[in-house]
Amino acid sequence: MNGLATNGMAEGCTALALDTSTATLAVAVTRNGETVGRSQSYAERNHSVYVTSQMKELLESCGTEASKLDVIAVGQGPGSYTGVRIAVTAAKTLAWIWKKPLVGVSSLEAMAYGFWRKRLESETGIQGDVWIVPLMDARRGQVYNARFVAREDGAWIRAEEDGIRLFKGWFDRLEETSAGTSESEKPPSEIWFLSETGELTAKLLGEADDRIVHGAGPDSAVSASGALCQEVLWEMDAAAVGLLAEERFRRGETDGVHGFVPNYTQLTEAEAKLNAARTESAT
Repeated sequence: MNGLATNGMAEGCTALALDTSTATLAVAVTRNGETVGRSQSYAERNHSVYVTSQMKELLESCGTEASKLDVIAVGQGPGSYTGVRIAVTAAKTLAWIWKKPLVGVSSLEAMAYGFWRKRLESETGIQGDVWIVPLMDARRGQVYNARFVAREDGAWIRAEEDGIRLFKGWFDRLEETSAGTSESEKPPSEIWFLSETGELTAKLLGEADDRIVHGAGPDSAVSASGALCQEVLWEMDAAAVGLLAEERFRRGETDGVHGFVPNYTQLTEAEAKLNAARTESAT
C-alpha cells in the first residue's frame, strides 16, 4: 500500500467501500465486520457515470450519512486500467472532501475473501486447507491473479502476491506446488479459481484441458494433483473490500490520500522476456 500511516483506531468501524476493477460496479457499507448494505451493477464502460449516484443511493438506503463513516475503502486493483482509476479517484475525492481516512485493499484479495466468506455461510465441515485463486483476464494469455489459502485452522493467508502472469505456465507450476509438500505449506484439499465468466481457465488452457471443472460442485470435480480443482463464476462484492479495510483500519493502517495510486501490476522480467519471445516467433 502507499503512504502507510497509523490512526490508533481499535474500536467500531463503519466503511463505505467501492470497487470498479472489473465489469461489476460494486459499492457496499460495512460496519464492525458485518455487511449493512451492498449494490452491484454491470456497467463495464459506464462506471464513471454511475459510481457517484450508486454510492449516494446506497448510503441513503442504509440510513448512513457521511458523518457516520469512519473510513473510505477502495479496491486498489489490479484489473481494468480505466476501471481501477475510477474507484481510486472517487475514493480519494470523498476521503479528502469528507476528511475521512482512506484504506486501500487488493481487488484480487477482496474477490477471494468475498467468495470464501460466502462459502463458509453455506457449507460446514470443510476439511483441509483450501487454495483460492482469483482471476481477471489481462488478454494475450495473461491474467491478473494471486493465491490465497483458507487454512483449516481458520487463518487467512496470502500465498502469492498480486501479479499479471502468463496463465498456462503459472498453472503448470501451481499443480507442481500443490503436489509437492513444502515445509511451509500443506497440500490443498481443494483449489478454486474465480472469474467473472466462470470459464476463463478453459479459454486460457484450451477447451480440451480437463484439469479444471467449470461451474461444478466439489462432488463432481476432477482431481488435479490430489486436490479438487474447479472454476466458478464470481462477481466482485464491495462488502469484502469494506471488511478487509476494516481489519487494516483496526490495526491502525491507513493510506495517504495524495500518494495513493492504483496497483496496475506488471510482468516479472522473466515473464516479459518469454512473452516477447513468443510474440517475435509468431511474426
